[in-house]
Amino acid sequence: MSERHPAARGAGAGPRRPVSAGHGAGQGPEAPSERPRGSSARRPRPAPRSSLYLLPNLITLSSVFCGFDSVRLSASARSDDDFQRAALLILFAMVSDTLDGRVARMTRTQSAFGLQLDSLADLVSFGVAPSVLVYQWSLHRLGLPGVLAGFVFTACGALRLARFNVLATRDGARSASPPRYIVGLPVTGAAGILVAIVMTHRAAAGQPGGAGAAPAVLATTLLLSLLMVSTIRFRSFKDLRLDARTALFAALALGSSALISARWAPGFVVVWLISAYILLGVVESLWRLPARRRRAPGDPAAALDGCPRGEEPL
Repeated sequence: MSERHPAARGAGAGPRRPVSAGHGAGQGPEAPSERPRGSSARRPRPAPRSSLYLLPNLITLSSVFCGFDSVRLSASARSDDDFQRAALLILFAMVSDTLDGRVARMTRTQSAFGLQLDSLADLVSFGVAPSVLVYQWSLHRLGLPGVLAGFVFTACGALRLARFNVLATRDGARSASPPRYIVGLPVTGAAGILVAIVMTHRAAAGQPGGAGAAPAVLATTLLLSLLMVSTIRFRSFKDLRLDARTALFAALALGSSALISARWAPGFVVVWLISAYILLGVVESLWRLPARRRRAPGDPAAALDGCPRGEEPL
């Protein structure tokens, strides 16, 4: 080995020179010089206190509580108001899910533990809770197909979160910039559509989870499940810049949302926005499909098609 233990320094190099009586500890001829006060070297930033790590984790656990309470209300629901409260709790969980990441970045307390805890919280709040909600609200009328549809949604949500963890762990150190695309429909988006359907069905003068709506709810649940585990790339909108193009899209979104809210109900705005987001991802993937097919089968870039780091489909 090229380095030696500090106690072995000077071994075999002759007798050591005695330290004079006028020199204190660390003042010998070989002692490092003291850094001048005006030095431009930056001091390392102090590590955040361990108590700060509790803040984003507590926010994440509040999301778990909202998901748990939503499951409790859905399982014992006796009226449409119970289903509305259960759906509202999932919306509160979405707010907590948004806040915990922002707080962790602001306090610089990101950690691998927080990443895993956030994924487990998402599975409870946006994988299990929406499945129980739509099953108790409508899918139970279909018998076994309704049970399987609810399970498929939860299973695909778990697969989606597991894939995200693998990509984040494998490529997190290589990618410093935020990704432009994410692989598969986010589980929060899929849960948002189910919640919006439950909350807006009464506004459309329909019976709570009536038999006529059950087949449509079944098809929507299965479609969202497939989109979560697909390799379709959806925009993350983390690279938006304030320009004319962004202003145009924002104006279209706000104008169409205002029109839908005035024509039908405010709850339909959520369905419209998430549906437009899904349609945008599907159209962009179909637009890039010919370019992917023109690549050689053995070309490793054919599977990625220009995916940024950390977004390769599994």
